[in-house]
Amino acid sequence: MPDIPPPRSHASNSALAALPPAVAAGLWRGSELGPAPVAAWATGFEALDGELPGGGWPGGALTELLQPQPAVLEWRLLGPALAALAARGRRVVLVNPPRPPHAPGLLQSGLDPHQLVWVRADSPSQQLWCTEQLLRSAEGVVVAWLPQARPEQLRRLQLGAQGGGGGPGDDAAALPAFVCRPAAARHEPSAAPLRLLAAPGDTPWTLKVRLLKRRGPAHEGEIELTSVPQGLRAVLPARTRRPGAVPARHEAAAALPQPQGVASEPSSSPVLERSDAVGRRLHARAAH
Repeated sequence: MPDIPPPRSHASNSALAALPPAVAAGLWRGSELGPAPVAAWATGFEALDGELPGGGWPGGALTELLQPQPAVLEWRLLGPALAALAARGRRVVLVNPPRPPHAPGLLQSGLDPHQLVWVRADSPSQQLWCTEQLLRSAEGVVVAWLPQARPEQLRRLQLGAQGGGGGPGDDAAALPAFVCRPAAARHEPSAAPLRLLAAPGDTPWTLKVRLLKRRGPAHEGEIELTSVPQGLRAVLPARTRRPGAVPARHEAAAALPQPQGVASEPSSSPVLERSDAVGRRLHARAAH
């Protein structure tokens, strides 16, 4: 009978033991979450932080956010981290947002509009050029909507994010960068080290996030996150945030992107519209 080779794990352990300590400390196994390359910034969702290398959005790297429809879930998912970074004096730079930023909605999500920079770029080439220059200059946290970006262009943006520093001051750590793209792009290759697919949750004020790519083992299943705008937490009835609190016919309205900070019509606020809808339902129940 031929000799049976030892298990691969034993060989790996002995190989690691033979390496110098400094080299062994810099290695990571594919079955484990890799360390953040530069720095990590808390997402504002504990369940999501626990599944990301370094415990948050990677600094000095590109994060690709995919979703079925633009301008629906970006602010709900990125809002807590952007608000925290803006509170520390960091600018939030938007490139090619599908809708104009809406100041009342931004305030509801805790983001100071004075820290917001909106870059208008009409053509795809202008959008890519602006995004790359902003990443290399590290003037702020970049959020770019690039639905037509190709794999080789995303590779250039990732290199730009790696090369950009954090700027002067106490917060000299590299900043995160985000590219928002359609859900159909999940089947295309991407140089972004972190890719997520976001969708509305099954209950009001929740999101479902699937990790398509991360530095570490493949993630199975979905992460459900509770996403309530900071400005509505104190006034929104608690029962409207519990599963099953809103009838099925109102689920689509409950999943509208209230904290995203943009409005479909400049004359109306999505946050106020949501509050009015809740008030009408409570008034109808009281009348009965």
